[in-house]
Amino acid sequence: MDPIIVKPEGCQWDCLSLGEVMLRLDPGEVRIHTARQFTVWEGGGEYNVARGLRRCFGLRTGIVTALADNPIGRLVEDFILQGGVDTSLIHWAPYDGIGRTVRNGLNFTERGFGVRAAAGCSDRGNTAISHVKPTDFNWEDIFGPQRGSRWFHTGGIFVALSESTVLVAAEAMDAARKHGTPISFDLNYRESLWKGVGGKTRAQQVNRELVKKVDLLLGNEEDFSAMLGVALEGVSDDFTELPVESYERMLRQVAAAYPNLKLVATTLRTAHTASRNAWGAMALYEDSIVHVPQRDIDILDRVGGGDSFASGLIYGIITGKPIEWSVRCGVAHGALAMTTPGDATMATRAEVERVMKGSSARIER
Repeated sequence: MDPIIVKPEGCQWDCLSLGEVMLRLDPGEVRIHTARQFTVWEGGGEYNVARGLRRCFGLRTGIVTALADNPIGRLVEDFILQGGVDTSLIHWAPYDGIGRTVRNGLNFTERGFGVRAAAGCSDRGNTAISHVKPTDFNWEDIFGPQRGSRWFHTGGIFVALSESTVLVAAEAMDAARKHGTPISFDLNYRESLWKGVGGKTRAQQVNRELVKKVDLLLGNEEDFSAMLGVALEGVSDDFTELPVESYERMLRQVAAAYPNLKLVATTLRTAHTASRNAWGAMALYEDSIVHVPQRDIDILDRVGGGDSFASGLIYGIITGKPIEWSVRCGVAHGALAMTTPGDATMATRAEVERVMKGSSARIER
């Protein structure tokens, strides 16, 4: 496995993400079907990575997406602006008045507690981003020498939205590779997105081709199995036991199948309850395994934990930190992100570094 080479500073962005940004409606401590009010956030698997790199780690990031041009789309834009992520690459689709031809996505998510698992209900059909097609974005200009990005991130949620988003992702990846920009891809399997368009069979057809263009591949055990057909052996259906040797074999099998990959990483999560998980990670880089053992953490809102792991890991790589430091940074950032509501991180870099050092949670004043 070759090392990842990151371009020097001087590009317009440190990282660009390509994906959908939805409005997340959070019922707080009650259920979606019993709620009388919701707190609103923004969120999206690919976007959350750019948001974390900007808000927690201070890098310059942007989001490539599309929104219907109506008050809901402008509300999503306002959230993105509050997170400091560049909105100049948003494609604004004309709104028809009722969403007959284009709309913005909604994501209702309840956090879960104890024996009640977290649950989500997406309302995202016919969204603006699902209609994007090749040539909607000028990738040569975006990744070329006059502008450029030091990193590019996208994933399996975006490519599951429509046949055209697969083409857009491939087009973006080809331009990024042409201009020496490393590419990360989070498999992020979502059964709800794939079941109506061919299920796991179609998911594997799509993702096996796209992964051939990737430098850093992220996922969990279900992602690698569902999206690539690489099974994790020796684990129970509820993942109460996560044998390290099985994870190492899985990572090495993925790397052997896709020799273009330079880094393969997986989170390690055991859900004792919805509000208490064991959390860690493992990565394969330059043919060596880095393992951050699981530790029990308390969960307020688990959504976005994997995305925050990704942003912490990518931050370490972009800034030239050793791979072990980078993986530990991802684990710490993911753990902190799950202590606050909403998809996006509310952690600071200083807090991440304190968790990495094993500092206690005593009050600071």
